[in-house]
Amino acid sequence: MMHNTLLPYLLPLKEAFLFHADEDIARAVAAYMKHQSVFFGIKAPVRRLLLKEFVADHGLPDPVELAEIVQSAWQQPEREFQYAAMELAFKCRKKSRPEIIKLFEFMITHKSWWDTVDYIAPNLVGDWFRIFPDHRDRLITNWMQSGNIWLQRSCLLFQLKYKNNTDRQLLFQLAGQLAVEKEFFIRKAIGWALREYAKTNPEQVRSFVANTNLSGLSRREALKHIS
Repeated sequence: MMHNTLLPYLLPLKEAFLFHADEDIARAVAAYMKHQSVFFGIKAPVRRLLLKEFVADHGLPDPVELAEIVQSAWQQPEREFQYAAMELAFKCRKKSRPEIIKLFEFMITHKSWWDTVDYIAPNLVGDWFRIFPDHRDRLITNWMQSGNIWLQRSCLLFQLKYKNNTDRQLLFQLAGQLAVEKEFFIRKAIGWALREYAKTNPEQVRSFVANTNLSGLSRREALKHIS
């Protein structure tokens, strides 16, 4: 169910955001984000503290209500609501249900920009794949075939925090498959994912980059910290 009006659960959070709003910060961050969104103008440490206080006072959403609450926050114009919603979803991860992936897909494909997708992919999707690994390959196939750059970027980035548990074969397969894409956000994500894995396995990344026709951007990003 979609909610343009804010659900009652989130009203106290809106009051806190309004109280701490700063027009100068809002203008600056909107410009930095290329005017993709409007902002209350609350710096991240303050926003996270407000969310922490909100959760302490009002509790976490019931798992069956989480999707409705997140979608309600996603309909609000101010970007801080989307940040709070994805952080709420992360706080609820220990009670994760298989169907919550539909919510994560909604979050990736609505009001899409790097600032939300780059949190959702490693923190929410990456965590979900650990809990429900049997669904991973089917979902990644669907996302890769979707033509949606943000779903494809999520396929590249969901393993960012996996370190030694990274499925190297999958990472290299996806990076190679998307190497022909001219989209900046895909090329950047290829490099970022490889650079992160290079902290665990630099020689494998060096070999993959040497033997794959990557864009200059992807190549530079991948090898940035390999001497």
